[in-house]
Amino acid sequence: VYLQFMLLPARILESSRGPAVHLAPVCFISSEAILDRLLRGKDTETSDGPRPASVPPDRAQQLSLLLKHPDQPEKPKVLKVAVIGAPNAGKSTLSNQLLGRKVFAVSKKVHTTRARALGVWTAGDTQIILLDTPGFTTPAKVKRHHLEKSLLVDPSDSVQEADLVVVLVDVSEKWSRGQLDFEVLKCLARHPHIPAVLVLNKVDLLKNKSLLLDVTAELTDGVVNGKKLRVRSVVKPGEERKGPTPAAPPPRTEAQGPLELSREDVRELRTRRGWPRFKDVFMLSSLDEEDVETLKSYLLVGAKPGPWLYHSDVLTDQSPEDICVNTIRGKLLENLPEEVPYTMTQCIEVWRESESSLLDVAVKLYVKKDSHMRMVIGQGGQLIAKIAHEAAEDLSRIFNKEVKLKISAKLKN
Repeated sequence: VYLQFMLLPARILESSRGPAVHLAPVCFISSEAILDRLLRGKDTETSDGPRPASVPPDRAQQLSLLLKHPDQPEKPKVLKVAVIGAPNAGKSTLSNQLLGRKVFAVSKKVHTTRARALGVWTAGDTQIILLDTPGFTTPAKVKRHHLEKSLLVDPSDSVQEADLVVVLVDVSEKWSRGQLDFEVLKCLARHPHIPAVLVLNKVDLLKNKSLLLDVTAELTDGVVNGKKLRVRSVVKPGEERKGPTPAAPPPRTEAQGPLELSREDVRELRTRRGWPRFKDVFMLSSLDEEDVETLKSYLLVGAKPGPWLYHSDVLTDQSPEDICVNTIRGKLLENLPEEVPYTMTQCIEVWRESESSLLDVAVKLYVKKDSHMRMVIGQGGQLIAKIAHEAAEDLSRIFNKEVKLKISAKLKN
């Protein structure tokens, strides 16, 4: 039995040679029931209701909202989704696109996300809980770069409580796109009972789109939901893949925890390039709202009957101050070279709401070296002013009010 290939939806681009099909978004849908519902459009309205609510700029109001009893619809549905992957795969960008608002910090550098954060997307009678996680890393790297221990435990903990795992892979990275990150493989092997889908991200940066099928075959071991992929450019005539396809795991029970991997299991995983238990595969650019729409519909269709966990006005579990600090960190990572932003710490000195609906914020950066101080400030103070301006714009959209942000820098003693 071969897996059905689906282009949903195809977009047509005009060129001098006539119309050409744009390959994103593309997905392999293995379940006939889900495929039928997606094609008919049933229960997949992602534009239902108003745009996501803003985050209250007051910590007490945000906490009160998080504790508020959910406004359950008549027939509520819910799905908890853990978004995991290697550092800088685009996890937070995808989560922001799914939420419809930029509440998670993003940058082009690794480890922008330092701890798990939760996003809530409510549409109609369905609530999707997004668990945005740090990129997988190793204890050696955490120690060497003085990173938080949350980078080690948060991704795995998030997977354990999820109903669905979204594994994100950056296909624009030539040297890593043909093999799943080893830490991601270990996590999947420890939680084989939790359904997982593969999302190939940043397809817009891939010049040769035909490589997408090759990459899909590599990262899935040529199998999706127990069905073989027919990709001729990857599997040559007479050639067989190493190792048998693992049998489907027994049905998951609520009390079931992660499996303990033996040394033999770990050695076997090191020989693998992909994971043969993905349910479905998506190919998209997380920056493109239209690309992500198909994945949004898929998540809505996959939600199961169950009570909502949060009030529909909740957008994230982050405190307003945490959102501010993370947003500034993202701008520092985006604008400063190499290791400079990783050595800085922040302190919020002023957080004040005025009667004119203005949020006044002052943040002090503590910098380790004088050379770093000069980089942060920039010529004539232009860079630090640019960072403050960009962060204030993002915060204004998150809090739905004008934000006046002042950032200063000081050398650490």
